[in-house]
Amino acid sequence: MKVRELMSSWESTSHHNDGEEKYHIRLPRRDAARLEALASLYPGLDKNEVLAQLIEVALDEVERQMPYKAGSKVVSVDEMGDPLYEDVGLTPRYLQLRHQFAQGLNNKKKRA
Repeated sequence: MKVRELMSSWESTSHHNDGEEKYHIRLPRRDAARLEALASLYPGLDKNEVLAQLIEVALDEVERQMPYKAGSKVVSVDEMGDPLYEDVGLTPRYLQLRHQFAQGLNNKKKRA
C-alpha cells in the first residue's frame, strides 16, 4: 500500500487487523506534532492507528526498495532464456528473519 492509498483508506476508517504487538516509542516533537495533526484530520482514527498504519506502509516500501544483488549461482532462466542469479544481498536474509520472527510471534500468541 502506498501513502496515498493509506490516506484514502483513512477516509473510510475500516481497517484490517491480524493481531497486534505492543511497542513503546519516543518521537521527536516535530514528528509527534505531525502525528497529532494527522489524527486530528481523521477523527475516526486514533493516533495509535495512524502510527501503526504509517509504520506498515513504510515497512512495505522498505521491502519493495531492498536492492537485489546478483550472486554467481544461476537459479533459473527468464522467458528469454537469460540466466537469473541468486540474490546475495540483504533481501534473502531479511525474508528469513521476517519469517522466523513471525513464527515466534504467532507461537507467543498461541501460548497466551
